[in-house]
Amino acid sequence: MSTGPEKVLDSLTAGLIRVKEARRLRTGSAAVSCYYRVVVPVSDPDGQHSSASSRMSEEEFIPTGRHDSLRSDGQIMRASQTNRAPKVSVIIPTYKTADLIATCLDSVFAQTYSDFVAMVVNDGSPDTPELERVLQPYMDRIVYIKQENKRAAGARNNAIRQAQSEFVAFLDSDDTWMPDHLSSQMQLFAENPSLDLVYCDAMLVYQLGDECKFMERNPSNGEVTFEALIVERCQIPISTVVARKKALVDAGLFDEKLPRCDDYDMWVRTAFSGAKIAYSRNLGANLAADRPGSLSQSRARMIEGYWNILEKFKRTLPLKDADRVTVDARAAEIRARYLLEEGKCKMAACQFEEARQLISEANKHFQKSLLSLALLGLSIAPHATAKLMPFWAKIRTAASA
Repeated sequence: MSTGPEKVLDSLTAGLIRVKEARRLRTGSAAVSCYYRVVVPVSDPDGQHSSASSRMSEEEFIPTGRHDSLRSDGQIMRASQTNRAPKVSVIIPTYKTADLIATCLDSVFAQTYSDFVAMVVNDGSPDTPELERVLQPYMDRIVYIKQENKRAAGARNNAIRQAQSEFVAFLDSDDTWMPDHLSSQMQLFAENPSLDLVYCDAMLVYQLGDECKFMERNPSNGEVTFEALIVERCQIPISTVVARKKALVDAGLFDEKLPRCDDYDMWVRTAFSGAKIAYSRNLGANLAADRPGSLSQSRARMIEGYWNILEKFKRTLPLKDADRVTVDARAAEIRARYLLEEGKCKMAACQFEEARQLISEANKHFQKSLLSLALLGLSIAPHATAKLMPFWAKIRTAASA
């Protein structure tokens, strides 16, 4: 392709026309959501051409008909877009889910609510070549961001910062939405403009085909407050959440240092900062409940993460006396649950002395006769006690009672 002086002049002229048009539109009524990335061929002393590019300032919106997004490496990926910011940015982190992302995106584009843009964040996934092959048919309809691995929290934060929308919605790449999910959630904001974050029920889908409602297993009852979230009277599935971007930014965004449970940490801090949260019992999503390799696979690790976050709140939040009592009590209970789960893991591995110590420490909190019986069994007949592992589901229930 020729890159002579005529082509350079054409590029410069086109860029100047677009800048002039942007300044004209700036005083008009239409809101323009995207930036135009000007790329001008520049001749170097050897007669070669390089690219000098810049992103326009926020005041210099250029209508390109697409919603463009800068990747972390500076490359712009594109998505079809109207000449104004969408109401909602749908944020989809992906890591080793190339085989699932198409189904996820199909559920997004099947929404009855249409005022949104989908943002897919490749979190340094090792299956990137396959992921990008699968994404190719969607590239004109999504914003694609590619970054080094920062886990889900870092991926979500990156997309939140780049989002031009008033609202953000979250969807994990192994989950899917019901067709009316966004419509139902945005209706809650329309009915109560004071809301900052909403969520809803979902269907937990297991690999063997079993299903159950999220709120049957993880209920939400009463008003969603800091205290309700601490004691898990209300529990929030992230793939149903729609929130005002400002509320999440004001709360400090997701904590990228946390290895797990960063969504729980985010919701609690959002409530603590004064955000108003509500929910509906509509089924809005299908959630992959037991996908191999997912963070939720290790019960002990998840409980440990929960406990560590409660300890973090004690250190970092300016808690009132009543709130501190609530957090202290909950942290003690979750620590005991973690010790019990670790004890069961040690018992399954025939590490009986470690199991006995962990379960004994847990029972200082629970003081359950069933746990005392298990400890006696570990002292007298550890192998026989270990064979009763299926019975330990009852012990979990007893400890939770």
